[in-house]
Amino acid sequence: MQQTASLSKKLIRIGASLLIVALVSIGLTLWVTWRLEGGAAAVNEAGRMRMQTWRLASAVQAGVERTELQSLVARFDDSLAILRQGDPSRPLFLPWDDPVRERFAAVEALWLDQRQLWLAEPAPTAQVSLRVAGEFVEASDRLVLVIERQLSRLTAILNLFQLLMMAIAIGGAVVMLYTGYLYVISPLGRVRQGLRDLEAGAFKTRIEVDTIDEFGQLAAGFNRMAANLQSLYEGLESKVEAKTHRIEAQRARLEALYQVSAFLAQAGSIDELARGFAQRVRGLMKADAAAVRWSDDASRRYLMLASSCFPQDLVEEERSLLAGACACGNLKPDARTRVIPIISHDDAPVRHCAKVGYESVVSVPIRLQHRLLGEFNLFFRTPVLLSTEEIELLDALASHLASSLEGLRAAALDREAAVAEERALLARNLHDSIAQSLAFLKIQVQLLRTAVLQGQPPQVNKALDELDLGLRESIGDVRELLVHFRTRTNSDDIEQALQETLQKFQGQAGLPVRLRVHGEGLPLPPDVQVQVLHVVQEALSNVRKHAGASQVTLEVAKGARWRFVVRDDGAGFDPIRPPGESHVGLKIMRERAGRIGAELELASRPGQGTTLTLTLPPHPVVASGAPKDPQVMAPTAEPVPVPTMEASSR
Repeated sequence: MQQTASLSKKLIRIGASLLIVALVSIGLTLWVTWRLEGGAAAVNEAGRMRMQTWRLASAVQAGVERTELQSLVARFDDSLAILRQGDPSRPLFLPWDDPVRERFAAVEALWLDQRQLWLAEPAPTAQVSLRVAGEFVEASDRLVLVIERQLSRLTAILNLFQLLMMAIAIGGAVVMLYTGYLYVISPLGRVRQGLRDLEAGAFKTRIEVDTIDEFGQLAAGFNRMAANLQSLYEGLESKVEAKTHRIEAQRARLEALYQVSAFLAQAGSIDELARGFAQRVRGLMKADAAAVRWSDDASRRYLMLASSCFPQDLVEEERSLLAGACACGNLKPDARTRVIPIISHDDAPVRHCAKVGYESVVSVPIRLQHRLLGEFNLFFRTPVLLSTEEIELLDALASHLASSLEGLRAAALDREAAVAEERALLARNLHDSIAQSLAFLKIQVQLLRTAVLQGQPPQVNKALDELDLGLRESIGDVRELLVHFRTRTNSDDIEQALQETLQKFQGQAGLPVRLRVHGEGLPLPPDVQVQVLHVVQEALSNVRKHAGASQVTLEVAKGARWRFVVRDDGAGFDPIRPPGESHVGLKIMRERAGRIGAELELASRPGQGTTLTLTLPPHPVVASGAPKDPQVMAPTAEPVPVPTMEASSR
């Protein structure tokens, strides 16, 4: 790099140089012009002296007075004095050089000689005055000639200066243009081209730095910027690539987590759940084998629920594993996901795995809300090292597995409780209706036997009539029970199910029924609809059995609190003392209403019919322990089995 001055110093130097040259040229021009003006005035003054000489000759010849003649001589003296001394104010001065001094001295000497002649007494003759005047005029002409020669040289010099000034002006313009191109336009063009290359993505672009002026500093700054951009771009590419790989890995983990979670949500049994989980996790982690183990309440024994690609002999040996007998199934309450290296010797707790060639086993505890439920193991035939992301993924999968297993177990317990509840309800219905009818029939059979033995035909016929009536009542009760337990809801609107129920009732009882629905409200949940339908069916059954009505009305009021009203125009009864078996149906209806948090009101008077009102809460739900699945109604249903471990009671 050349050590040169800054751009401002360069421009100042060039400008100052051109200014000095211009000032010198102007000064010389002014000086020459001033000399020319002074010489021209001197030529004029010398010419005036010639005129004054002829005036003296004319005055002498005319015989003018002596005073006037002396005045003309004094003027002539003044002219010589002005030529000798000059007059800067005019300006007027002789361009002194040797020829001019010589000619002026001759003129002055000649005047000194002739001056006495012009003032002499008597005055010179005309011939003498003409001769003397001619001599002085000739001497003055020679002086003027010398001055004019000097002035012609000065004029030539002035023309030369003018040409030089023109050349300097042109040269200065050229120098300024060249300087501007060399020091400004060219460096600026290189910087602009570098910016264009940089914008095009050529981050390796650099500008040659050959000066230390402002553009050199700008070029150096550009090179540093380009180098930084290049390093940032190259680093950004690597970062983007690394980030892309990381995002792709996260996407793959999330996809795997989603797939496993979707499978766990769809699995219908514990065996299917554990086996599918083991297969999917083994494929996800590229393990050689996988096993899922479930612990008992005290975490003393681990049951192998499922395995994938695990040798069959090891499956048989480790189907029920004591805690601490092996590296698997040896978890502490605060255990975390870990990689266990397998040491191949007989005394090692992993000797079975070492025999089949496994070198590493990954132990992942299965927890649900800080409760240790079991673990799943991944077996590898090579050393393995898990990353933080992989450990987090395995922990998340274990948490999903625990939730799904507990969900299946809880669902099985719920179904078992629902079946037990429905069996209890069926038993109560049978006891309160058919059992009592059968007891009544048993009494009638005994009365029939007694009448037959005693030979009382009227009593026999009466007993047979009672038996016939009791059997018809029992058949009706059985049909109603079947209708109750087959009740289903197929839509969010309960109106269709109510219409079907009323049609069945009308077909059984032969009574006209009217359904009136008004208002708007949110649809009822299906399990709540089932309980409502059972209450309505029980109310209609009581109407058929005991009311003796000629017309029945069902009114449904939709809203924030649904209301169902069953009215009949039958015989009615005293609510304080419900007659006969109606209290049995009323008890059942109250139980069903209590399951959904509803209120049941009964209004009746003898001879004025009966009104039953069921009012639901704003957001009705089936109470805990009540059957939520309307399909689980058959009395012959069996509970779904749960894991045959003590832990299943949790």
